[in-house]
Amino acid sequence: MRKYELMYIIKSSVEQDAVTAYVEKLKAIITVEGEIAKCDVLGKRRLAYEIDKQRDGVYVLMQFQATQAGIKELDRVIGISDEVIRHLLTSDVA
Repeated sequence: MRKYELMYIIKSSVEQDAVTAYVEKLKAIITVEGEIAKCDVLGKRRLAYEIDKQRDGVYVLMQFQATQAGIKELDRVIGISDEVIRHLLTSDVA
């Protein structure tokens, strides 16, 4: 398993309960084939530029270990989600 870091932005129009449910959904996907080291919901922040007519978003940062199959599933689920504006998944070197 390799270490990864995932930062994603959820639309600000999504209710707080739905944000929590979405974060838990992604945690469940990761824990099937890996383990979570850290998950921080950084809160609602202003975007540097407008994305899909959104000026604000809820930032979430996750650090975890997972297999390649787990990463493919995670990326697929995030890609088809309507809640996420942007996401960035990187391999953590340190």
